[in-house]
Amino acid sequence: MKFVHISDVYLGAQPDPGREWSETRKKELYESFDRIVKICVEEKAGLLMIAGNLFCDQPTVEDLADIDERLLKLDKTRTVILCGSRDYMGPDSAYRNFVFKSKTVVLPGGKTSNAYLKGINTCVTGFSYEKPEYKEAVIDEISPGREDAINILLACGGDQMHMPFDRKKLARKGFDYVALGGSLKPAHILKDRMAYSGSLEPLSHKDTGRHGYILGEVEDGKVSIKWVPCNKRSYVNLSIDVSSGISDEGLRDAIVERVRKLGFDNIYTITYTGLVDARPDINLKKITERYNIYEVIDKTVLRGDIENAAAQHSGDLVGAFCRANAELSDVDDVTKEKMTMYGIKAMSFAGER
Repeated sequence: MKFVHISDVYLGAQPDPGREWSETRKKELYESFDRIVKICVEEKAGLLMIAGNLFCDQPTVEDLADIDERLLKLDKTRTVILCGSRDYMGPDSAYRNFVFKSKTVVLPGGKTSNAYLKGINTCVTGFSYEKPEYKEAVIDEISPGREDAINILLACGGDQMHMPFDRKKLARKGFDYVALGGSLKPAHILKDRMAYSGSLEPLSHKDTGRHGYILGEVEDGKVSIKWVPCNKRSYVNLSIDVSSGISDEGLRDAIVERVRKLGFDNIYTITYTGLVDARPDINLKKITERYNIYEVIDKTVLRGDIENAAAQHSGDLVGAFCRANAELSDVDDVTKEKMTMYGIKAMSFAGER
């Protein structure tokens, strides 16, 4: 039996509000969900599990009807939905009275419940959120729901405010697989037995890296899983060294070359670095008009700051570091400058400056 495990889809969210690509990104979240439906069909998956936060907020009846229509394409796949901290099943939740036409089960809020799927002999157990936060160790108390069946735990959380749990204790519970949600980043916690799928798409410029889903299979009682990237675009940090006094044209060429290699659909934060005599004043209007540039950050270090650092910080760590570098006899001046620059930046980041 094959299964697909996703979480934190955040349907209805609008990443980067106010940016020209924001509306497109909102639509892409739905397109990513549709790709998962298509993958379930292609892989002949018996089970689709959504481990919390399918929606970014409380879904309406119209939202659920729309999802139900999309899930109707899964005539051979059962879907089990767990409500998370964002789309929790409150007293007035549309989840409570909505009747799905598709083969979909929503685990009820505020209690541990099971969904036994006879056709694939699988018992999915979980605790849907009934409120935004649970500080109690709810997940630690959940046990497999049925003997002589494939037992899967569907859970959302892991931090102090959202159902914290002990990974070692949970591993001893005896579940064949623990499908986790509540984290935008994927993480394989216990080989083939416990994992966060992460979100299907990145949701902010801080959310760098690839995103995707987990494809699993149960064969002869043994589970195997693999994480599969599927996001349409990524947030990417580009670091450009401008210490050599690069021209506007040279910088634009360097950026275009990097973007061409990494992908035109991605959204970029460009950071200037290096040792400079004056802060760079570079015109990137043509770049920002043509590509998805989220932000340009100046993290250059002025040469004057380095030259004066030892005197200005005579009684602290920065000053001691600068003086120690200056006294190195087996290092050339260019390398000393770089060492001092990197050291000052590191200490500034650590709050020492």
